[in-house]
Amino acid sequence: MTAAVSAPLSIPDRNAVRATEAVIRSHVRRTPVIETAPEDFGLRGAPLAFKLEFMQHSGTFKARGAFANLLLREGAERGVVAASGGNHGAAVAFAAMKLGIKAHIYVPRISSPAKIDRIKQYGAEITVGGEAYADAYAASRTFAAEHGLIEVHAYDGFETLSGQGMVGLEWLEQSPGIDTLLVAVGGGGLIGGIAAAAEGKVRIMGVEPENAATLYEATKAGHPVDVPVSGVAADSLGARRIGALCFALSGYIDRTVLVTDEAIVAAQKKIWDVLRVVAEPGGAAALAALLSGRYVPAPGERVGVLLCGANTTAVKFD
Repeated sequence: MTAAVSAPLSIPDRNAVRATEAVIRSHVRRTPVIETAPEDFGLRGAPLAFKLEFMQHSGTFKARGAFANLLLREGAERGVVAASGGNHGAAVAFAAMKLGIKAHIYVPRISSPAKIDRIKQYGAEITVGGEAYADAYAASRTFAAEHGLIEVHAYDGFETLSGQGMVGLEWLEQSPGIDTLLVAVGGGGLIGGIAAAAEGKVRIMGVEPENAATLYEATKAGHPVDVPVSGVAADSLGARRIGALCFALSGYIDRTVLVTDEAIVAAQKKIWDVLRVVAEPGGAAALAALLSGRYVPAPGERVGVLLCGANTTAVKFD
């Protein structure tokens, strides 16, 4: 009996990202980059280039991948299904609302109320259940199969990475001469997309919570492995296993550093104090690597920091 052979992965590259950009550009925002003095954050060195991706539709970069899936995949017009810790679900719900498509979103109970409320505001049908993303994902797959609907994967789909890769294209155009990009990692859709877009033209550093180290552990093992997940950023960086596409592109990623929950919370507070930006834990993780000393730039190194999520109620305004 002949063993089954897995189909080869279709891995996005810079050309795929460019082609996707041409299709979805009118549906997404070109988010700004601002430079700040490192002294503002108690650091030394060259100015920091912050990519403000939390200003994207639905509050995160994920709107890019959502529009890519809904506009490029055959059958999306019949309705789509997505599992999410919250941000991906909000992005798919937003894109579906704008395109007149029915969206069914599955989220685990650990999702923040702010993210669940945002999904509801966009008119999607939402199901809350299970303790972690993996539980929501299993339920979403069952529903999609029963109803013949396409699944929009949060981080391991060709269109998803091709859409997220637009962040990298924009950033490199906005920050010519940048040396290093610090990017938070959950399932790898964002950093994988940026890696595909950059193709080695800039150093890319992954940043993960110590208690959700998917890419770090996969790199050590030489292949994706399941990891335990917990902590303050679990609803956005809480995938149990790095995506196969991100791992296939990991040759473009220099390495991964790990940060503590305490460092992430401290970064959230610092971002508010200095920039007056409300960042969710996952959105603050990249800066935590600098503030905690887990990543120390070389003298003169120009570093970009991705602020990629603002779906939180952590700050209350009077």
